[in-house]
Amino acid sequence: MSQSPDAGAAHPAFRNPVLPGSHPDPSILRVGADYYLATSTFEWYPGVRVHHSRDLAHWRPLGGILDRTRLLDLTGCPDSGGVWAPNLTHTGGLFHLVFGNVSTYAGGFTDCPNYVTTAPSIEGPWSDPVLLHARGFDASLFHDGDTSWLVNLVHDWRPGHGGSAGLEATRYDPTARRLVGDPVRIQLPPGAGWIEGPNLYRHGDRYYLVTADGGTGYDHQVTVSRSRHLAGPYERDRNGPLLTARHRPDWPLQKAGHGSLVRTPADDWYLAYLVARPHGTHGPCVLGRETALTPVRWADGWPTVPGGLPPLEVAAPGPRSGPGLPVADVDGFDRPRLGPQWSTLRRPADPGWVSLTERPSHLRIRGGRSPRSLVGPSLVARRVTDRRCAFDATVEYRPRTFGHLAGITAYYNTRNWHHLHVTADDTGTPVLRVATSDRGALAVHPTTAALTDGAPVRLGLDLDGAELRFRYDTGAGWQPAGPGLDATVLSDEHAAEFDGDQIRTLGFTGAFVGLWVWDLDGHGHHADFDDAVYTADPAR
Repeated sequence: MSQSPDAGAAHPAFRNPVLPGSHPDPSILRVGADYYLATSTFEWYPGVRVHHSRDLAHWRPLGGILDRTRLLDLTGCPDSGGVWAPNLTHTGGLFHLVFGNVSTYAGGFTDCPNYVTTAPSIEGPWSDPVLLHARGFDASLFHDGDTSWLVNLVHDWRPGHGGSAGLEATRYDPTARRLVGDPVRIQLPPGAGWIEGPNLYRHGDRYYLVTADGGTGYDHQVTVSRSRHLAGPYERDRNGPLLTARHRPDWPLQKAGHGSLVRTPADDWYLAYLVARPHGTHGPCVLGRETALTPVRWADGWPTVPGGLPPLEVAAPGPRSGPGLPVADVDGFDRPRLGPQWSTLRRPADPGWVSLTERPSHLRIRGGRSPRSLVGPSLVARRVTDRRCAFDATVEYRPRTFGHLAGITAYYNTRNWHHLHVTADDTGTPVLRVATSDRGALAVHPTTAALTDGAPVRLGLDLDGAELRFRYDTGAGWQPAGPGLDATVLSDEHAAEFDGDQIRTLGFTGAFVGLWVWDLDGHGHHADFDDAVYTADPAR
């Protein structure tokens, strides 16, 4: 995270987004003096990424909670399926994490079983997940004194019903970790339409329902309704949305929505919510949906945000308690496990395909299945957090066929990616190639690199707004690899595909860069990587 000029002051200001890159659907929680932010991870392991802070300005990544198949199975997970909108709460001395694992969202159906897992500490150990129900998504827990409730959207698959049957609440027993009794339909304000991301709060003698309205695009907004009874009827704030950028297409932070509230020890309130930074006016968002924060004031019994727009800079509520993130992130793979910046696609980083010990100070990746497979890919990647950045790493590889490929990638999903890789030609000679996929349309660009079998080669990429360029170094300095490429194919907007009004593929994840190995022969032919470096433009 970039520091503002007064970052050393007693009460620093911080810039939005506080969690850049793909960190959507934030669920914020305070336990004592500690703040935690949980965000969606979709088809990436570990599931449910968590950050920790003491001042709301500086956030330390803790990695992901759901880090093994016992906790989360993403086998066959569709693009932008998996973990949607996790909810993190604390009651009875335990952290409670509610999450959905979406296996289908196309053709009018959404299969989203919702689970709960608990732990005495944010570091775990986390209990075996318990299935709550699969009636809808965006489930959250609300602890009202000695009573707890699960609140969620009810999905309606029937044609002509708009996809949603509103919201419901069901009693939850935190000791037994199960639902109790039948769900209660929440009486929403007239004309509420499709609303999602519900979070319930109690302030004074009223219940406040914070929801996400207007879809997930440029009409996104945070709305608030209130009632004297948990099930309603609810009335909507007549002053309009709590927060939105829908009427300001020129504003740098767009798509503001899906918010959750937190109260500080000093009785100040903040809203965590998602935003996006498009390339151009309402253009493609390569970085995906990011987490931002804003102060909230109470007036006439309603939470308010001055101006109703996501602020670009925010004053922290307390003294500085941590450093900002470094401009360069260097990993020499000297630790016994992957750092919290790394994620893996559709399967956890287990010794069957990833090793940090077989060759010390290197990451060994055994080749996986093809890019279109929803089972068994071998991709270790990190979120792109800056519109201008660079990523490079050293690879040592001995390909034997054209079905062996290892290198670096700028990746969105199975249909949209760019890959600079070492492979073999028809004679078995190692060569360098650039492969790209644009909505499934493949292209391969040769290079003139002269490679020695198994010799280290440095591979790099540079992202500059809408353009991506690859480069390589065999020891004589950097050389360009392939043509300039369209980085906007790695955006949420480009990834989303429809058949008429029916969803084919959603685009929720933002872009990643990482280390990718294919073995289309199916034997796990490995590559070794070292010194992976992500360098951000300090201006973000």
